[in-house]
Amino acid sequence: MALWIFRKDGCLGPKVYSEVPDGGWGWIVAVAFFLVEVFTYGVIKSFGIFLKDLIYEFNESNSRVSWVISICVFVMTFTAPLSTVLSNRFGFQPVVILGGFLISLGTISTAFTSYISQIYITIGIVAGLGYCLTFLPTVTILSQYFSKRRSLVTAMASTGESFAIFAFAPAFTALKTHIGWRHTMVVLGILQGTIVICGLLLRPLIIKPKTTNESFTQPLKSTKQEIIYSDMDSELHGSCSSGGAQSLEQPEQSLKVVGQQKEVALFQIPQSQQDQSQEEPSRSKLLDLTVLKECSFVCYAAFGLFATLGFFAPQLYVMELSASMGTERDKAAYMLSIMAVAEIFGRLSIGWILSWGRIRKIFVLLGCVMLMCLVLVLFTVVKGFWGLAVCCVLYGFLLGNIASTHIPMLAEDDVVGIKRMPLAVGVYVCIQSFAGLAGPPLGGVLVDITQNYSSAFYSCAAGMGLGALFLGLVRPANTGHLCTKKCFSPCQNIPVVEHVSEDKVMPEEFQEVNNPQGQS
Repeated sequence: MALWIFRKDGCLGPKVYSEVPDGGWGWIVAVAFFLVEVFTYGVIKSFGIFLKDLIYEFNESNSRVSWVISICVFVMTFTAPLSTVLSNRFGFQPVVILGGFLISLGTISTAFTSYISQIYITIGIVAGLGYCLTFLPTVTILSQYFSKRRSLVTAMASTGESFAIFAFAPAFTALKTHIGWRHTMVVLGILQGTIVICGLLLRPLIIKPKTTNESFTQPLKSTKQEIIYSDMDSELHGSCSSGGAQSLEQPEQSLKVVGQQKEVALFQIPQSQQDQSQEEPSRSKLLDLTVLKECSFVCYAAFGLFATLGFFAPQLYVMELSASMGTERDKAAYMLSIMAVAEIFGRLSIGWILSWGRIRKIFVLLGCVMLMCLVLVLFTVVKGFWGLAVCCVLYGFLLGNIASTHIPMLAEDDVVGIKRMPLAVGVYVCIQSFAGLAGPPLGGVLVDITQNYSSAFYSCAAGMGLGALFLGLVRPANTGHLCTKKCFSPCQNIPVVEHVSEDKVMPEEFQEVNNPQGQS
């Protein structure tokens, strides 16, 4: 029964379309991604409601308890290549189901811990690994189901974490006052089991273009002439490559032999192509590290590394910065709520702007990153509650713009493209993990040295500025203006159709040619 569900003809088997659907079952995947956002990043950002309970329960310092989330986020991002390998080997569905099980197991196990070091394992490692196995495969398959609407749908679905902050913070705060933090963890872990159901809904996408019968009803004479002329072009191209002078008598003598050899091969093409397509998955790469040789991806990965440094300071230090400027702490607590509301609007608006299609998407992202850099500096200049509130609105709006687009941007041709995104996303997120681990300690050291919370915002602005610099180099690197491309031979400009021999299958594109060049 379980095997039938995931087979091609099963109720949760692959979905077959003639082109990217831009909808269809993709809407179900979008809902699944929304729920995954709720129970992954939404829970991580709301975990602060348990910090005081853990400090009191285990008699630990604030810094030691804060390492729970730091370890969780690091494991989640650093193990991204593992998520890529497992997804390419076993598919998205089983990987996300396993991730949902680990998340639920880690959260529920936290309720039975006796030391803070045990929570490092349950939440930091077990749940952190589950978050990694859940988030990346979901956002990757969502990008495959959409093309024109990809940016808008991804932005809308990614608002799940923002809505979760509103729902979880008051709900679980009230719940733990009645049943305690340990039982609240059990309830949260059971709710996170919803991710397992979301994993079942991630049906693989298969694109099978519509085929016409024209290519199979062409006269045999026309097809033989196509092969003959392609072989003659191959002979001429070979002579050009070798640099020698070859008479036209040799191609003429080989025309008869070529025609006789291909007459039998024509009837064997369908079976040969079928065998070739069956061998393709076995030769596919589980982890594509060759993207590190591409200038465009390296620049984009450097952008992700440095820009991540600009994501932590406002959430960690905006309340303390506001209090240091004379704002009451009760009012300072509203800063995070203001950011969350603005982030929702930011995610929705960037999706609409990118789906508009008038401006290249990577340039829109570059503009958001540059504005983010200015806003981080503005935090240190403004005074009073309303000044910081305006900065929080701008920061939350731009954070929603960047957070909902930087990973789906890998699917654009300016970076790696939709075909290589599943292989490259793990490498990209893994590179980001180092900034996520080093960012908060770096800001803390600067605050301890300068005794000024503004220094943390300056460090984030510097990282965001470097990220904008590398992001601006992605497009020139992709078009070849930054990196020199190789030129192989003077004969490269000669249009040549691939030579077909007895032991080589004729390419499918060659069968679709209606008017061979040799007949013009």
